[in-house]
Amino acid sequence: MSVSQNSVSSKESPKPGIKESCRLWFWLFRVNLFISTFTFGGGYVVVPMIRKYFVFQKRLFTEEELVSMAAVAQSTPGAIAINLSALAGYHTAGFAGAVISCAAAVIPPFAILSLVSLWYAAFASNHLIAAILKGMQAGVAALIVDLVADMCAMVLKERSILLTAMVPAAFCAVFFLNINVALILIVCCLLCILRIWQKQRKEKCDESFT
Repeated sequence: MSVSQNSVSSKESPKPGIKESCRLWFWLFRVNLFISTFTFGGGYVVVPMIRKYFVFQKRLFTEEELVSMAAVAQSTPGAIAINLSALAGYHTAGFAGAVISCAAAVIPPFAILSLVSLWYAAFASNHLIAAILKGMQAGVAALIVDLVADMCAMVLKERSILLTAMVPAAFCAVFFLNINVALILIVCCLLCILRIWQKQRKEKCDESFT
């Protein structure tokens, strides 16, 4: 009798791996839902929030990996915030994490825009909502400046003349020359590919001499 009860209890009790996975999936859904609900101002504002929860609190990946994911999210089609949430979820919990994170990131804007579309005239003419949005713009600007400062610090840590020069060059190309951002990204990617190719070629030459 005791053997049968033990066998039944062992069948009913979930495996530790499944329990941990469910907890991680729930955490991903909750965090991405919170970030998507209370983050305004564009995709790059999501980066400090993801860094806070994924990098600092949970230590699921490093800041360098987050910057790489942000670059991929920027260069791929679609909204940056959703792309970045999906990449962070995939890096954390595989394909299931990407699906859960993407769904959690889509739900809040879909629900909010659906409500706004029903009463668009009332929202557009409401002075209180206009004042709230103006205040959000100031907060978003501060978050973007903080993000830019952190990303520039990471670039300077590389101690590369090319990468250091690319930051002000890209800014001048956008701000003063009004060059398309997509073209600037393509040029920067090609320069980085050329840099890596030259570095690998130099390493092969050094190995051949040794």
